[in-house]
Amino acid sequence: MKAAVLREVGKPLQIETVAIGKPGPREVLIRTKAAGVCHSDLHFVEGSYTHALPAVLGHESAGIVEAVGSEVRTVKVGDHVITCLNPYCGHCEVCLTGHMNLCISPETRRGKGEEPRLFREDLSGTGDTKMAQFLNLSSFAEMMLVHEHACVAIRKDMPFDRAALIGCSVMTGVGAVMHTSNVRPGETVAVIGCGGVGLATINGAAIAGAGRIIAIDRLAGKLELAKTFGATDVVDASQVDDIAKAVVELTGGGVHHSFEAIGLKATAEASFKMLRRGGTANVIGMIPVGTKIELHGVDFLGERRIQGSYMGSNRFPVDMPRLVDFYMSGKLKLDELISRRIKLEDVNSAFDELKRGELARSVIVFD
Repeated sequence: MKAAVLREVGKPLQIETVAIGKPGPREVLIRTKAAGVCHSDLHFVEGSYTHALPAVLGHESAGIVEAVGSEVRTVKVGDHVITCLNPYCGHCEVCLTGHMNLCISPETRRGKGEEPRLFREDLSGTGDTKMAQFLNLSSFAEMMLVHEHACVAIRKDMPFDRAALIGCSVMTGVGAVMHTSNVRPGETVAVIGCGGVGLATINGAAIAGAGRIIAIDRLAGKLELAKTFGATDVVDASQVDDIAKAVVELTGGGVHHSFEAIGLKATAEASFKMLRRGGTANVIGMIPVGTKIELHGVDFLGERRIQGSYMGSNRFPVDMPRLVDFYMSGKLKLDELISRRIKLEDVNSAFDELKRGELARSVIVFD
């Protein structure tokens, strides 16, 4: 099969022929139909986060089940599915206490002594043919081989290119609002960064009934787009010296919930500073490894909180089909998230556009 392979940090992905294994007892083989090009992939390309190489990237995807293992019970051949990068075992402590997004059980992956899910041509002459699977999925490829708890069946009238977005950016943003921070009707929300995740966060806040939703970005075009997703106010970060101060002044004291959707030290700190007493800051963006966040201790006396949100604190087998229904009923905006549809061979150009901050989302569409 064709796949986009990262062989060296900082270098473009290479389109190569990669082999894929057969499903084990709890595994599912999926024909990839669409895959979003996410900023999280770019973090690994640029080296802000590390991963075993060579690796087939991609983690935001949808497709059709081609084959299943002998013990698979959750999906069947022919099902349309959305994938999720956090497979869950279903019986560890975090799973049993309702936090399946935090499961790291090794049983959802193949062990070191087992045949890898992906193979590559031996270019080194050493006999090493292993290819690393990225975030349990590797969706920049024509096929995916995953644990059955890394995908969920959805209704067949849902378009694949829009379904793929639910697999990461939309689940991350909407879930942060509804699960991680539990936004309630009438409360005030601020979202820093209006890329794919930020726009989904704004949309989620609108669905949750937030009374005021403040979008913050440096690009006028993204701020205008944010209004279509539900933003009631916008702050152009290129025109103010202090975004936290601007939000506090705009709201007369700060917001109930803030969401940092960029992954920078300065914006994470600002997300905390713009809170009213009793407010909660949620860091969604992937802050580079080694970066430390500095906050003023006295601010905690107002019972302000700051917390991380990983994949929207999702229960994805339940959440993703519901988000599909939200889209089909007109509540969830996905068409507007897609800036362009591309072929696998164009993946590097999508990364270039992400670096320039030009697009919400490019989606790779497979024939």
